[in-house]
Amino acid sequence: MGFWELLLLAVGLSMDAFAVSICKGLSMKKAGLKEGSICGAWFGGFQALMPVIGFFLGTLFADAIEAFDHWVAFGLLAIIGINMLKEAFTKCDCCEEHDADLSFKSMFVMAVATSIDALAVGISLAMAGNVNIWIAMALIGVVTFLMCAAGVKIGSVFGNKFEKKAQIAGGVILILLGTKILLEHLGILG
Repeated sequence: MGFWELLLLAVGLSMDAFAVSICKGLSMKKAGLKEGSICGAWFGGFQALMPVIGFFLGTLFADAIEAFDHWVAFGLLAIIGINMLKEAFTKCDCCEEHDADLSFKSMFVMAVATSIDALAVGISLAMAGNVNIWIAMALIGVVTFLMCAAGVKIGSVFGNKFEKKAQIAGGVILILLGTKILLEHLGILG
């Protein structure tokens, strides 16, 4: 697999994390370089790490991972989305301004949820044979970092204008993203 193919793969893998980063930015009043870098580091790090793990696991566990990765991704994204919706509807207008949760627990769950497919891609790369996993890892990590840092800022701009509606949209996007992953893996969507 050549450089351009790996770059396209990196962009494709980063899309789930990009969507989640936009959702994170939606719930922030102000998102700067720090917030974008935190999201980018979490998502980029996990998107880079998971294919490496998958690559080294190789075909040994391919069937087991493909059997349930879509359910785990769906469950985690649905839970996060439902929590966002719940927050949007329980938040009173008099509450003080607060930034989105960038805690270890929150970011870890989201980073794992958006990178499970990358684990399966790593297994596929191992089966392809002629792939330099370190170049793939670097491209996936850097592309995801940049996409997610930009996603937080993009989400923040819209979040400042549409606060409650933006948080509702973020929750719905996460639920739909999880549903899309599930339906694709079940063969219902192309």
